[in-house]
Amino acid sequence: MDQLAIEVRGLSVSYGSTPVLVDTALTVKAGAGVCITGENGIGKSTLLRCIVSLQRPDAGEITVFGGPPGSTPEFWRAVATTVEPPSWYPGLTAREHAELVCRAHGLDPDRAGLDETLDRLGIASHADAVPPSLSSGQKQRLTLALALLRPSKLLVLDEPEQRLDPEGRATVAALLADYRKNGGTLLLASHDDGFAAAAGTTVTGMADLVAA
Repeated sequence: MDQLAIEVRGLSVSYGSTPVLVDTALTVKAGAGVCITGENGIGKSTLLRCIVSLQRPDAGEITVFGGPPGSTPEFWRAVATTVEPPSWYPGLTAREHAELVCRAHGLDPDRAGLDETLDRLGIASHADAVPPSLSSGQKQRLTLALALLRPSKLLVLDEPEQRLDPEGRATVAALLADYRKNGGTLLLASHDDGFAAAAGTTVTGMADLVAA
């Protein structure tokens, strides 16, 4: 039997009197790639936030690699996410942020391929800039670099193609496809079916995520 990376059952979330998720269900097998699509405001980001324990649902149950999300240090060692943007440390350059992420996870930055990752994502020439000075697209590329540099078993990404040009989208999709080929599990929300396919994910609509 295939191991489940993510299992969501009967999830419901409301903002005030407005329901956003109602009896939502989702399963993602370990090593699989799933892309959730749907209109803005339909609950994609809310679902991802619940899965990575950044939001508490009103009802339902979530397990990630067999346990509740966010409950142990092991969870955060296994899961990397861009659902919320990172906090930029004052005075640290883009490269220093990447070095910090590597060292925090016991990696040597050079052996982790830090410079190669920054180069592939097109921000090597901005490595000595502080993140607040970067454009929105450059910040997005740096955010993705930080998520990809650290070791993980599951990547949860909210519209990773956002604010990227076509070349940037193709590069990120290739990096995500490589992540899956190396055994990682990928869950993302996106409006771009072509990007989702290039990243090696199966597309499912939010409207289809209804508990049986």
